Amino acid sequence: MGLSLPGGGEVDGPAWQDFLDHEVTPLFPDGLTVFDAYGQWRGPDGREVRERSKVLTIILPADTRSAASLTAIAQAYKTRFHQQSVGIVTTPSCAAF
Repeated sequence: MGLSLPGGGEVDGPAWQDFLDHEVTPLFPDGLTVFDAYGQWRGPDGREVRERSKVLTIILPADTRSAASLTAIAQAYKTRFHQQSVGIVTTPSCAAF
């Protein structure tokens, strides 16, 4: 999730925490992990965009409800922070807690 805002500036710590508290945690109350990251991608105009980012990792069952919740989080982030896209990567794994 890119932190750069259109027109300048970044999603700051309090805004990110508010998003996590009100959009993500209600959908995934059992837990998650957030990493600070640096990303780059090619924008629609062909220019390379580099920005600080957040990587959100959630371990969950592969089902329709989980997929819909991930899509809802991505859409909420795009809407709230005026982002062009939010990547979602799903991979099968074996996990135990």
